[in-house]
Amino acid sequence: MKELVVISGKGGTGKTSLVAVFAALAGSVVLCDADVDAADLHLVTQPRILETHDFVSGHEAQIDLERCTRCGSCRQWCRFEAIDEAFRVEPLLCEGCGVCAHVCPEGAVEFFEKACGLWHVSETPYGPMVHARLGIAEENSGKLVTLIRREARRLAENRRIDLILTDGPPGVGCPVIASIGNADAVLVVTEPTVSGRHDMERVLALADHFRVPAAVCVNKSDLHPQEAHRMAKEARKGGAHFLGFIPFDPVVTRSQVDGRSLVEYGETQVVRALQEVWNRMRALLAAPLEADLKASE
Repeated sequence: MKELVVISGKGGTGKTSLVAVFAALAGSVVLCDADVDAADLHLVTQPRILETHDFVSGHEAQIDLERCTRCGSCRQWCRFEAIDEAFRVEPLLCEGCGVCAHVCPEGAVEFFEKACGLWHVSETPYGPMVHARLGIAEENSGKLVTLIRREARRLAENRRIDLILTDGPPGVGCPVIASIGNADAVLVVTEPTVSGRHDMERVLALADHFRVPAAVCVNKSDLHPQEAHRMAKEARKGGAHFLGFIPFDPVVTRSQVDGRSLVEYGETQVVRALQEVWNRMRALLAAPLEADLKASE
């Protein structure tokens, strides 16, 4: 079983559209949307939800006003100012640190586990999908990413599917780290701009740190061909596999508005480019990528 995680240095580079096309081209796959802060793979895969589960993580303080003597210790020690003058806890401000319960002389503060979001198991035209949505202003997105990746692997094992396609979060923070750990490969989707090159370098450095083999493709490459070729050169110089250039095409926006995969619009220029990128990526997944990584050091 192999897992390919598609990531980028920032949002909006085309990760989700690319994953949806890969799913159609691959045949039998398990899809995983690890961008739990802004999940959108479901918008183009039309999932039918089979299971829904609460994501429970962290704690939230609640003050028993019948036992509370209004001594003010909790308000004094709460650095997040989450307790108002009526000694009620504001959920959006409470970080669950527990200091209020520690200093309360009456033991009036209780901590409850809180539901931070939902995760789903769905069926799509391309195979099963595990996806989730973190609640508004909630944290622990890295923990939720780890949970849905584990469920995706369990699904793949139960159904004897040998490929997991994961739509990863943007950036280089905790959710990204949680999404690439123990992956077989990452594909970095970038754009031909100076900031895009900088983002690509940061993501490649992260993948290298965790010793995950990396590949790169440049989306909207014809908007700045010179910069696109410069980025291809930098990617290879950094030890990543460069898989190709993807041209700008208005059909991508149309597919997003329609909520459909790009492959449903026929063999357009962008689909042909993505077919070439997928063929190269599939060949790399079939090869001993770890050996390639060591050879490049």
